Formats: sequence, structure tokens, C-alpha cells
Amino acid sequence: MRTLSKLFLALSGLCLAVPAFAQGGATATNWVAVAAGLAMAIAAAGCALGQGRATASATEAIARNPSARAGITTALIIGLALIESLALYTLVIAFINIFARR
Repeated sequence: MRTLSKLFLALSGLCLAVPAFAQGGATATNWVAVAAGLAMAIAAAGCALGQGRATASATEAIARNPSARAGITTALIIGLALIESLALYTLVIAFINIFARR
């Protein structure tokens, strides 16, 4: 298993190295696009963690008190909408930053 793991590591390194050596000249990197992609990844990860915790808490609350299901579900939907808006706002800001530089 260890040998197979080392083999896959070497092959993935070779796959990543080939495009780097294939470039013909010096190209300018658009760091705004790189930063926007990184910001979107961090926002998506934060939203996923927040949505998971909110859903888990709502499920536990419904399991403890099934008669409060309507109120818990309403609060859960509103909370998930607010959490998801963070990712959408980040996406909009990323697009604005990328296209404003062009």
C-alpha cells in the first residue's frame, strides 16, 4: 500500500509539472482572480460548515421536542437562507473585482 501511495504521488507530481514546463513565455498572473477564487473557496467552506451545524442542531431540536417542528423548520429555513447569502455575496464581489480590473 505504501508503494502504491508513493507511485500515485509521483504520477500526480508529473501531471502537475507538465503544464508548467509547456508554457512558452512569461505570462502575467491575474492575482485578483486568484484571490477571488480563494475567497470564494473560503466562503463556500464556511457556508458548508454553518449549514451542517444548523441542520444538525435543528434535527436535534426536533428530536427533543417534535411539537415545535413548525417553528424550528421556519427558523432553520431563514437561517439557511442567510448563510447561503454569504456565499452569493462573495461570488458577486469576486465577479465585480475580476471584471473591474479588465
